[in-house]
Amino acid sequence: MARPVLYSFRRCPYAMRARLAIASAGLECRLREVVLRDKPAAMLEASPKGTVPVLVLEDGTVIEESLDVMLHALRANDPEDWLTPDEGSLEDMLALIAECDGGFKHHLDRYKYAARFEDADFEHHRREGLAFLARLDERLASRAQLFGDRVSLADMAIMPFVRQFANADRAWFDAQALPNLQRWLTGHLESARFKAVMPKFSQWTPGDEEPVFPPAA
Repeated sequence: MARPVLYSFRRCPYAMRARLAIASAGLECRLREVVLRDKPAAMLEASPKGTVPVLVLEDGTVIEESLDVMLHALRANDPEDWLTPDEGSLEDMLALIAECDGGFKHHLDRYKYAARFEDADFEHHRREGLAFLARLDERLASRAQLFGDRVSLADMAIMPFVRQFANADRAWFDAQALPNLQRWLTGHLESARFKAVMPKFSQWTPGDEEPVFPPAA
């Protein structure tokens, strides 16, 4: 059976959120696990930008941005109604995701990988990242998820980046006054859905078997 090809890297938050949406939609893909220091030529031919995820459809169409992968999968099949939240609209969710992918990601990179950026002020970027997380915590004070009591696109698009921020210094993160966000993050990390999209796969090379993703329950 023909299936789309998904180039992914287990720990990448962009690839993580794409896998979460693909799993929710039930879109079966041929998974090619990538090692970022040794990117396969087939992936670079499909998407010269060289980042994951990359989804190559059966007709050769290439979707190379993680949010576009999520929307493609969910617009084809959205059994859990991630695109229609309890509160707000798809546009509201996309606006919050844009804040995560813009300013928050800027500060996250310079906090977690400060040595990679010349003159990066570790404390400043951690403080600015924390300000965004405090806003999320405030949202979560009156609802279980970011846009109501059901999981939505926003939760699954943003959660992998909150996870990455938290893991940069977990003891420090756990000591912050973010009880609602910490509860939300823990719930997602311990969920069956998250565990289902995080199995380890060997690096793909041409000719290797391509496991079906999502794995069978």
